[in-house]
Amino acid sequence: MKGNLQWPVMALLLGAAACSGNNDKADTQPLPLIDMKAPAGGYSVHTAQWVRISPEVKNAEGASYVWTLDEDTVSRERELVHVFAAAGESTFRLNVKTAAGEANQNVTVTVNAQVYTNGVAKVFDFQPAPAQFTNKLPLWEAGDSEASMIAKAESAIKSNGLVCLGGFGGFIVMGFDHTIVNVPGAYNFQVLGNAFNNWAEPGIIQVAADANGNGLPDDTWYEIAGSEYNSPKTVHNYEITYHRPAADHVATPNPQYSYITDMNYIKWTDNKGGSGYMEKNSFHSQHYYPNWKGDKITFSGTMLDPDRIKDQSGAGSFFVCPAYDFGYADNWANMDAKSGIKLDWAVDADGKPVKLKGIDFIRVHTGMRAQGGWLGEVSTEVSGVKDLNLK
Repeated sequence: MKGNLQWPVMALLLGAAACSGNNDKADTQPLPLIDMKAPAGGYSVHTAQWVRISPEVKNAEGASYVWTLDEDTVSRERELVHVFAAAGESTFRLNVKTAAGEANQNVTVTVNAQVYTNGVAKVFDFQPAPAQFTNKLPLWEAGDSEASMIAKAESAIKSNGLVCLGGFGGFIVMGFDHTIVNVPGAYNFQVLGNAFNNWAEPGIIQVAADANGNGLPDDTWYEIAGSEYNSPKTVHNYEITYHRPAADHVATPNPQYSYITDMNYIKWTDNKGGSGYMEKNSFHSQHYYPNWKGDKITFSGTMLDPDRIKDQSGAGSFFVCPAYDFGYADNWANMDAKSGIKLDWAVDADGKPVKLKGIDFIRVHTGMRAQGGWLGEVSTEVSGVKDLNLK
């Protein structure tokens, strides 16, 4: 019996030693210390501008961080990045927890009202695909470069003019003089276009926040998951390449429809093994391929059902492209409430919903590769952006 008791006794001794070791570590590791590094007079920020609070935390080995505002968790990172839609004072609480214990500290932010331009402040990029309004909206002139065409697109947008993105994939990237705040549950912004009854030219919308604070759209993009995002007819990661017509290209008129002056005008190929041609019509005689680009251009992104366009006349005279339910540019008329966009609809590259506090950049690309007879190809037009939070 005596020999059999040795193992239980040893086990108890080892366990006690282990517990003592853990307690010693907790006893010897100092508690975390928080220094908010607040500027003189405290933190102050304007509405619709990011506030960044980067506290110094000592004794932070293995620390976890929780920022709360009115008992709601707003961040789990050491650095807090936040934005406010309304003026006032808000007090954040930071909890830092380590194996030694935890520390808490409050910090108050004063939010001051500010007046902003409700529209686009800058066009960062403009890359139209071939189309009947390419080289016209905005107008290309001899000597124009990519940079000058981006400047012309910005000028048009700022004056409420239309910019044509061309066929599938053509895009524009826009920025603002403030952050568009995500007011949960609300429609946050609207991309203005020229959709009308039974003729939508839907554009895919992507959004980004200026996460690195450098004022450039070089951050992670998130797609607004419109009503067709999960449709089996929607193609994600679609890629198309347009080829410039040869200088000696000979037009092939459509024998059935006289308004189609060239059925084999601009060749395209895609990453699905498909190919075809963009047609040219009699209403627009200029070059449809962007004059300032090389011999081929490639675009990629989400593509919507190309068969949504229907010829209701059966004789090539009455084409319709009905609006989708929600979530696209140039889809519903500007005065229609259904043209509003919610940041709550944003998803990441894997299609998972994301919670965005606000966004600083919007990218729109034409979402269909389709043609509507005498109406020409589907080409998203953009005339601006409206922040629906601003009164």
